Amino acid sequence: MKQYLLAVYSDESAQFTDEEMQAAFRAVDAFNAELQASGAWVFAGGLHPHSDATVVRAQGGKVVTTDGPFAETKEQIGGFWVIKAADLDVALDLAAKGAQACGWPVEVRPFQDEPPTA
Repeated sequence: MKQYLLAVYSDESAQFTDEEMQAAFRAVDAFNAELQASGAWVFAGGLHPHSDATVVRAQGGKVVTTDGPFAETKEQIGGFWVIKAADLDVALDLAAKGAQACGWPVEVRPFQDEPPTA
């Protein structure tokens, strides 16, 4: 089976009530349980706000670190799932369930295949 990254993009400036947040947490927990029960689960995690990010760059033989996100955009990666799926169609179906659970867009990207080892 191929592995896919399901990246959740969110707008950290969005405001939600505690009730809305708790409903989203319950929906994501249920989706996580479904992934685990189906065998598609590899790993998942939520991320701290983009203001906690540090960018590390290699420039001219030196390492440079800067505070904040790499991309200056309204939407940032807020969390992710790594799943196993038979093909892209299955991964897209799972991503649709994840997007419904968390309420945010989910980008689906396949991992590169590993070259065969000798």
